[in-house]
Amino acid sequence: MNKAISTSLIVMGMFLYLASCRVDENVAINYTTTPYILAVPQGFPQPILAIDNPFTNEGVALGRKLFYDPILSLDRSLNCASCHNPSRAFSDSSQFSLGVNNQTGVRNSQALINLAFQPHFFWDGRAQSLEEQILDPVQNPIEMHLPWKIAVQRLNDNKAYQLLFQKAFNQLNVDSQLVVKALAQFVRTLISGSNSKFDRYLRGEVNLTLSELNGFSIFNTEKGDCFHCHPAQGGRLFTDRSFHNNALDFEAADRGRELVTGNIDDRGKFLTPTLRNITFTAPYMHDGRFQTMEQVVEHYNSGGIPSQFADPLMKYQGVGLGLTNQEKTDLINFLKTLSDSSFTTNVAFLKP
Repeated sequence: MNKAISTSLIVMGMFLYLASCRVDENVAINYTTTPYILAVPQGFPQPILAIDNPFTNEGVALGRKLFYDPILSLDRSLNCASCHNPSRAFSDSSQFSLGVNNQTGVRNSQALINLAFQPHFFWDGRAQSLEEQILDPVQNPIEMHLPWKIAVQRLNDNKAYQLLFQKAFNQLNVDSQLVVKALAQFVRTLISGSNSKFDRYLRGEVNLTLSELNGFSIFNTEKGDCFHCHPAQGGRLFTDRSFHNNALDFEAADRGRELVTGNIDDRGKFLTPTLRNITFTAPYMHDGRFQTMEQVVEHYNSGGIPSQFADPLMKYQGVGLGLTNQEKTDLINFLKTLSDSSFTTNVAFLKP
């Protein structure tokens, strides 16, 4: 056989062999994911996890990358951390966050703390899962203002993200559901409940000062009347995970939970925030009206503004708690023991 013809046949044979072995670009490689073990602090309730979004190391890592990437905002100027700053316990120091083109919202950005244990999301509880909640900010015109169609196209055009999504979900084509699943996995890891001074006190590792102990007594009895909505026991989340009108206004400008349920009895009700890391999460209330803990304590000490919509637990309306200046200081000193600086500096939570 002619040598040239023989060589050509060999080359053609190799080409056909390699072609038969080529991975179909429309078929994802079957990557093996690694389960992520969520560390639940002692005394906490069981986390509320999504059955269709199992925790994996790969999913959490992808969510963490997305959280800090401005690729999900219209002009690539904002990321999730823009309104949920880790140094502020994943909250915003501004009363209202600035979105794309400096658009402002009407509610304060909530701290992303212990959301793995929450059954409701947003101040008014309109989302029933973390995945549902995450769908909104990306496309919201006063936040990141990016249509999901464009967001997923950007990610599909990015080879690095294509590989990361394949490794996390074994799917080639990125869609909005995969994006929110990855982000939800990361946000659920943002747990704080082990290293505050109060947690260490409960384990017998440190002592509280006399002022802090007195503040805890005020907090946990009718004297301060804090424990009904922010229970220290029964889960140690320092939120009852429910909705209350805490007598901020005679007539609420923001109807809150009523906008979701249509029930007038829910007027001015908002989700009880956790008190964990309260030192870092000012300003306070759904509208960020209070800049300091002193202002918050003074509001409750005054009894709030009497209103037909105020929660029955606000039973000192028009009367007040009658705390002395020292008692108010003691209460604030106790509240400070609920903050954990290791949460705000945890390298696992910071920009990768």
